[in-house]
Amino acid sequence: MGGKLLGRIGTLEVRLARDADEIEAAQRVRYRVFHEELGAQAHSAGMQERRDADRFDDVCDHLLVFDTSVDAPATEQIVGTYRMLRQDAAESAGGFYSSDEFEFEKLVRRHPNLRFLELGRSCVLPQYRSRRSIELLWQGIWAYVNHYQIDVMAGCASFHGAVPAAHAEALSYLAHNARAQGAWDVAAVPARYHSMDLMPPEAVNVRSALAALPPLIKGYLRVGAKIGDGCVIDHDFATTDVFVVLQVREIASRYINYYGADAQRFAA
Repeated sequence: MGGKLLGRIGTLEVRLARDADEIEAAQRVRYRVFHEELGAQAHSAGMQERRDADRFDDVCDHLLVFDTSVDAPATEQIVGTYRMLRQDAAESAGGFYSSDEFEFEKLVRRHPNLRFLELGRSCVLPQYRSRRSIELLWQGIWAYVNHYQIDVMAGCASFHGAVPAAHAEALSYLAHNARAQGAWDVAAVPARYHSMDLMPPEAVNVRSALAALPPLIKGYLRVGAKIGDGCVIDHDFATTDVFVVLQVREIASRYINYYGADAQRFAA
């Protein structure tokens, strides 16, 4: 897809990174959000360069949101990013990023005829955390999924804080109401497994549980995603992670209709 435009809403545009400079700029945005704002730990090189980076960045595609109203080079217009790792690239890199936490490869092996895409490292600068920015990211993702004929999107999504009990109601709601079933279930790796079933179903207030869900997880559920078995504590990022599985053919039709026209146009 090169660096062609994948979507536009007002002055905001979304496309893939075109070069190493734009990837480094996206890493700086990630550093501002994950490390400066949310308190994730950074290795020494990351601290010095103020970039959130790892070995997967070189094999991923980087979806970027630009605010074109900013009078500056494109690298200074980046306000949001999503990292996307296609199955063929993951195989060349030795696996998926999420495999340190969840049994992602087992899921892939159960569906040998499907194309998987791992989504991760999603972040938007605070002043741009609006419905418009999220819609634009999804417009870009949908164009990407159509272009590469992706069948399944999956990856980690996070609650802030490394204490699952602090999110007991929301995690329990997911465990009771949003679990992936059968051949689509994915468990946390045994050594890192923590139960999400922390409250009985009758004790969960659905309204407050939904209100407590991070916006990203809530957005995934709206389009039809399911959640794997167990959560994982990521001490480096100070988060509690769950695994999200989204079959493209199961995406709610109202969202396909909403994003579809623009995405199909930009995916060509």
